[in-house]
Amino acid sequence: MGTEKRARQKANRAKKIAEVQKVEKRDQRKQYVIVIALLVVGVAAAALLLSLTGGDDDDTATTPSTSADSGGSAPASTAATAPVDDAPAVSAPAPGASSSGTPECPAEDGSSERTTAFGAAPPTCIDDTKTYTATMETTLGTITAELDPALAPATVNNFVFLARYHYYDGVPFHRIIQGFVIQGGDAVGDPLGTGGPGYTIAEELPEVEGDAKAYEVGSLAMANTGQSSSTGSQFFVVTGENGVNLPPQYSLFGKVTEGMDVVSAIESLPTNAEDYPTQEIYITKVTIAES
Repeated sequence: MGTEKRARQKANRAKKIAEVQKVEKRDQRKQYVIVIALLVVGVAAAALLLSLTGGDDDDTATTPSTSADSGGSAPASTAATAPVDDAPAVSAPAPGASSSGTPECPAEDGSSERTTAFGAAPPTCIDDTKTYTATMETTLGTITAELDPALAPATVNNFVFLARYHYYDGVPFHRIIQGFVIQGGDAVGDPLGTGGPGYTIAEELPEVEGDAKAYEVGSLAMANTGQSSSTGSQFFVVTGENGVNLPPQYSLFGKVTEGMDVVSAIESLPTNAEDYPTQEIYITKVTIAES
């Protein structure tokens, strides 16, 4: 009898051990499933956040801005740069040559090689006692602007320098907001709106008194990142009331004198949610005349 009792006790203990092990394995499986689920949720949340923030782009500014060395994007009311996962309908042209060190002034006759990357800001290449006119040929027509060295000599010098190096040739208008601005001037950005010439210059801000407006419809100004000395190559033309009401935080260096109908045609193009035009609109050539 003793032997049978001990056998039953041993069998019962084995059964209880087996049940405990079964419960433990079930609990381990539950914990594993929970961990996997949490990982999946975490990855999904991270992916959603990435898509909302545009990856590594810093595009939360509500004033004209882009990446730190780009020299800007268009003025207020929308994000400054484009999310990486939402490319525009137009793309930047193939980059031109690169120049290291302090650049030379480009040839006044337009014979300099196209260059889109510079090692430093330009030297003084204009005579600020002269008048400069920019003729901007686009795929929708020609825009002519008078540049004002007396108002913003370094900014005019910068624009003339880039134009004579053909920096703007083939460059799209990448941001269009009706009643606000049309913006272009990024020859190298990926995505568009985040690029610049490889240097920045200090802003030359318009001086206004009281409630006076710094800008008017047709004003030609440079975009920036919202930080000091962040003007590069990107510029905008004011097209409506929202642009007129911009604070004087962008270098005002000229005004459209002919071709506002072309500006209006560009402004009327359909855009996507990121204010990119959904059809191609390019600057084909910018010619500078002085008198």
